Amino acid sequence: MNDLETLVEQARAAFAGATDGPSLENEKARFLGKGGLVTDLLKNLGKLDANERRAQGAVINQVKQDIESLLSARRQELADAQMHARLNAEAIDVSLPGRGRARAALHPVMRTWERIETIFASIGFAVAEGPEIETDWYSFTALNNPENHPARSMQDTFYVDVRDQEGRYLNLRPHTSPMQVRYARMHEPPIKVIAPGRTYRIDNDATHSPMFHQVEGLWIDENISFADLKGVYTEFLRRFFETDALTVRFRPSFFPFTEPSAEIDMAFTSGPMQGRWLEISGSGQVHPTVLRNMGLDPERYIGFAFGSGLERLTMLRYGINDLRLFYEGDLRFLEQFR
Repeated sequence: MNDLETLVEQARAAFAGATDGPSLENEKARFLGKGGLVTDLLKNLGKLDANERRAQGAVINQVKQDIESLLSARRQELADAQMHARLNAEAIDVSLPGRGRARAALHPVMRTWERIETIFASIGFAVAEGPEIETDWYSFTALNNPENHPARSMQDTFYVDVRDQEGRYLNLRPHTSPMQVRYARMHEPPIKVIAPGRTYRIDNDATHSPMFHQVEGLWIDENISFADLKGVYTEFLRRFFETDALTVRFRPSFFPFTEPSAEIDMAFTSGPMQGRWLEISGSGQVHPTVLRNMGLDPERYIGFAFGSGLERLTMLRYGINDLRLFYEGDLRFLEQFR
């Protein structure tokens, strides 16, 4: 056996004796490193004549390849041994039940949101979305709220420490009505749109929250009446609650942005809620001033608007008696809606 064959066998024995990665890399350096035995042989080729250098170089390169193959094989052996040791240490009891991933579900308020969009889309209403930080003009002035209206006070509305071009503080929108104005200013009548979204008011108890959800509806055309409002909203309630066992009444009220205005009450005619009247929404015929602020001629166009709280509708649909449950993140409550 010549010296080169002996070198391959020395490498085989050295690699086999390495019991872990670091010791194997040390043996690699001894044979293949910058100062290794094989590297020294390659460096010495320059001392030979051309023919002998070519022949000897081919043999040394083959030896180098053989040693590299031995190194790769030993690396794989050590990796396999490490994996087997880990598997033995982390034995799995296949008789245990599987740890299934819990199924996710929509929040009950989001269920209501999607249900409302589906119902109104089926009767021709578009869906509008807009900014939650609004200007005073869109939140109040465009909706015919006077300067001294209580809704503008710091006790009723959240304000942001940023001013608009008129020097008024921006606010977290107290309703989604600004989107009705924005949408109407960007579209020609007939206008049929709902504006669902988050709204903010300084209020917090079992039936009110500083942040809540609202859906507002708007229908403007040349011949729209209270009869259309009653028909649309009554049909919505029947489809939302999936029952005809309810009655709806319109009770006279006041809102700056509608004239005349009405509260919409609902009562179930059967079941545990039978005979109990519940306020569901505010509504009314759009005020002429609001129509002008929308860029429309109140002598030509007329329409109605309404606004409902998504949380209230959700509470009635699922029999929930405390609004705060929606925001506490209690999985015992939320898992009921999976």
